[in-house]
Amino acid sequence: MKIAGNHVTLEDFTVIDAPGDDIKTQKCDYLTFRRVNATWSHTDLAKSGTYGIYPVQCKNVLIEECEVSHSRDAGIYVGQSEHIIVRNCYAHENVAGIEIENSDDAEVYKNRAINNTSGILVFNLPGLPKAAGSRTRVYDNLVKENNHDNFAIASSNGNPITQIPPGTGMIVLAGNDVEFFNNQIINHKTASIAILDYQITQLKVPNHPGWSPFATNIYIHDNTYERTMGIPDMSKDFGKLITAKCLKSQDVVYDGIIDETKGTDPTKNPMKICIKENTPDLRFTRFIIPKKGGIMDIEVANDLHNFNNCTVEVKTAVKL
Repeated sequence: MKIAGNHVTLEDFTVIDAPGDDIKTQKCDYLTFRRVNATWSHTDLAKSGTYGIYPVQCKNVLIEECEVSHSRDAGIYVGQSEHIIVRNCYAHENVAGIEIENSDDAEVYKNRAINNTSGILVFNLPGLPKAAGSRTRVYDNLVKENNHDNFAIASSNGNPITQIPPGTGMIVLAGNDVEFFNNQIINHKTASIAILDYQITQLKVPNHPGWSPFATNIYIHDNTYERTMGIPDMSKDFGKLITAKCLKSQDVVYDGIIDETKGTDPTKNPMKICIKENTPDLRFTRFIIPKKGGIMDIEVANDLHNFNNCTVEVKTAVKL
């Protein structure tokens, strides 16, 4: 299904086995998905389509009580949009359960993201019609056992989604003004939360006006963590890095890459990465990545104290 228009409600039906996207809505204003199921039934997951529920370049988006599964990219993907609510949905067995990308003013809450490769993502990627997004709040979600194999298909230009290691609960990639709080993040074999800059993908970093590769103004607080036993996933480079340097799954991982126009000392926290968790033995790792060198030249710092003395106020313009 492909839909454009204003004041559109999609409610109480299933779309299954589309060759591309199950439901794409573009340039809609006042758009509602309610109790919609988007899925694929193939035993060969490579035959699944890209997105299940896929609003792009829309305003005033409500997605509630929906179920998405078996997408080879994101089950629920909201891109280049404004004023978004995703609530009470169930995303399972996708590569990415729920993704907010290059979008402003999003509230993602009371969802279940279970058995995806990664549960909930907030990305800003280059080269899109909307240069970047800001102000996303992710809270009161159950993000559990997202250890599914990554079955995304690589593109010629490079696709960061293919680089996500199984066992990653939530990811911020080049995000701005993002808050994660009051989430239950349970049993991820690689990392519960990853704070990443676009450079970590090793893809070419373009100079696009309005877009920045850096993660800035990130606030992570009051989440609940449970961990798996054993070593992290090693099917992807980022998982290999965590395995080599941390040896075990991490609660919060920060790649430590900073915009040197804002400061040259990452311990001064120039990107304002703020972490205030109540877990007494929180596993926090910041990578120290040399400008030249291989994986074995990367060092780690467990300096949570440099990041727990600040807060970020994230306010959205969404009316709940």
